[in-house]
Amino acid sequence: MTRILAAGDHFVAPELFIDAIRARVGESTDLAFTSLTLDWPLEPFGRIGTVDEASGSIPRLIEALDGVEIAVTQMAAFSREVFENTPDLRLISVCRGGPVNVDLAAATAAGVIVAFAPGRNAVAAAEFAIGLMLAAMRRVVTSDSELKSGQWRGDYYTYENAGLELDGATVGLIGYGAIGSIVSRVLRAFGATVLAHDPYANAATVAADGVELVDLPELLSRSSVVSLHARLTAETHHLLNAQNLKLLPHGAVLVNSARGGLLDYAPLPDMLASGRLGALALDVYDIEPPPPEWPLLAAPNVVMTPHLAGATRQTAQRAATIAAADVALYLDGDRPRAVANPEVWSVLEGRSAR
Repeated sequence: MTRILAAGDHFVAPELFIDAIRARVGESTDLAFTSLTLDWPLEPFGRIGTVDEASGSIPRLIEALDGVEIAVTQMAAFSREVFENTPDLRLISVCRGGPVNVDLAAATAAGVIVAFAPGRNAVAAAEFAIGLMLAAMRRVVTSDSELKSGQWRGDYYTYENAGLELDGATVGLIGYGAIGSIVSRVLRAFGATVLAHDPYANAATVAADGVELVDLPELLSRSSVVSLHARLTAETHHLLNAQNLKLLPHGAVLVNSARGGLLDYAPLPDMLASGRLGALALDVYDIEPPPPEWPLLAAPNVVMTPHLAGATRQTAQRAATIAAADVALYLDGDRPRAVANPEVWSVLEGRSAR
């Protein structure tokens, strides 16, 4: 019998994992499930032990992993201490775009395969980014709030205060992976010219999409709207900063629904106050949630949402389905589709061959 831990939360519930695995492998497979429900998103994720963007208690996770060979999760804190106390664990399937809540070095040293789910929220995140753009460009959130408080802002129809259209605009996308490519498709349907900056993108693929691949300074200097869709790494931390943000045209709109660390938030209040930055739309922050004294909370022309870009029911269902597919492949002796530490699989595959 194979024991599986479904370490879910209040978005991707344990039952979603279990139902998806049962549907994929069949009821006849000899499996025993243990469930664990983490507090996210009712409580923010954070750093736990040696991992980031995690939820839950390490001792509680270790207890739930007793005798478990396979774990499926979104947010559980697979810190170094976990691997030191779970000798039976062989596979973790993390149903998110990157397994940041897993200590990859510790997992590799322990011989545990770490699978993940790139693209699981690509549609949701892309749609949300477009929504943020429109909200910022057309003052949707600001005017809604003002009207409900009794203000009828006729001055928003003056030429100086009027909004911007996507049709005919040049929009720069920083990052052209699963999300960025969907965003570009929607933008081109609106009639926008799309630029992209992504050193890892395939130039032929980008060109075939009708998108121009350019370096970062050119993208910033030509784009009236810039939207972030890159992964956060040591290389991309503060990719946009006080120095290169000055390249933006006066009144440009900036959207970040990717990761807070991609953007240096310090210069933004002054840029908004001066009109250098026309509007800002944020779903992610350098500190989550932002503290009450955070300057951008009182800055003009800012749209803010609490890290909701991926929050659709379809994303949760898709995440569980991807994790279930990983489990099924592993049970059949095959490699999961996206593995963060392929060297572990190579070792296991070599043992099987012998």
